[in-house]
Amino acid sequence: MTESGKSQSMAEKQAERVVHRVEQVGQVVEQAGHAVGQAVDDIGSYIRSQREGAQVSLRQLAKTAGVSNPYLSQIERGLRKPSAEILQQIARGLRISAEALYVKAGILDERPASVVTDAVLADPTLTERQKQVLLDIYQSFRKENDANVVPGGAEATEKE
Repeated sequence: MTESGKSQSMAEKQAERVVHRVEQVGQVVEQAGHAVGQAVDDIGSYIRSQREGAQVSLRQLAKTAGVSNPYLSQIERGLRKPSAEILQQIARGLRISAEALYVKAGILDERPASVVTDAVLADPTLTERQKQVLLDIYQSFRKENDANVVPGGAEATEKE
């Protein structure tokens, strides 16, 4: 094979690799887009089910959340992705935890469920900030106690 033939062959192989990489990137972008679309659909259907379960009309929720009817409808149908602020307003209108909506929207990671966590999140007299502070304190106590447990189930005793 001539020198120019080798160069052309190497260039063709390089071009093939580039095309292959571009196709791979395209697939990853498509998968990410699908995941985002699924999250938007999930949050919308979750909001709709919560609204219907609370027997609140779309118009009533839109008014309490401070958003327009068409915008809320688009969120429920998965056409719009609401901001964290809008999710908080919707949660307030539904009298549910904003954290639950943040988890559904993929903004927050889901926390392990417990009776204490559920009770704090369900308390309508606490603000979202107060709920978060209480849960943070509760989690820190649990982590501290977990660190004091030695293998075999016995608790480590503190030295006086």
